[in-house]
Amino acid sequence: MTVFDPTVPNMARVYNYWLGGKDHYAADRDEAERLLAIYPPLRDLVRENREFVTRAVIWAAGQGIGQFIDLGTGLPAAPNIHQVARDADPAAKVAYVDLDPVVLVHARALLATSDGVAVVGADLTDPAAVLAHPELRAVIDRAALHFLDAPAARHVTAGYRQLVAPGSVVIISVARHDDELVAKQLADEYTAGRFVNHSAADILSFFTGWQLAGPGVTEAREWMTRPLPVNRTGHVLAGVGRI
Repeated sequence: MTVFDPTVPNMARVYNYWLGGKDHYAADRDEAERLLAIYPPLRDLVRENREFVTRAVIWAAGQGIGQFIDLGTGLPAAPNIHQVARDADPAAKVAYVDLDPVVLVHARALLATSDGVAVVGADLTDPAAVLAHPELRAVIDRAALHFLDAPAARHVTAGYRQLVAPGSVVIISVARHDDELVAKQLADEYTAGRFVNHSAADILSFFTGWQLAGPGVTEAREWMTRPLPVNRTGHVLAGVGRI
């Protein structure tokens, strides 16, 4: 039985707070605000990332992808992947994958009455275990690779590339900071999870073997409807690759 400890910040609930949601506790808000004090644009980066994921899912559905896996789902979030996918394709099937027991409880409660939506307790770094169901075709890696070092992240994306069906797509977004001092401060203060400040070259290498779509690996905000020019040291670099 999962025991909730509201005094311990949780990564998914911190994100929920930044996204303007309601599923968070005081410890989560304190963590979120402490990180914002270090780098105030952080909330904007999180929201830009969410819009990128939303638009990338819509693009994938338009390419005929009807089955989605959300790796490191971080529920509760807004909007959720199954809502976005089903707005584009009412028959879309979605599997949420996470190891965090708190996230799994949220997911199962939220999705208990949703046909065609599954919740899987699995480690996203083990592609073979995650892809045990061969009918799953698309992979969404939503801002999860900055919690892994570069060799591990490359191993993960290569593992999925070798196992998914031809025609599958991968959606990846990764946070990075030009200012290494700020990156270190964020990593030191981020008690709800680990942060690795990947270089732009490392992030591009995560797509090795995938054919890049659209604008390639670029700022997540470039996928927004009306991106505004921004001068800041923090970025979310994102892209969509296809087999």
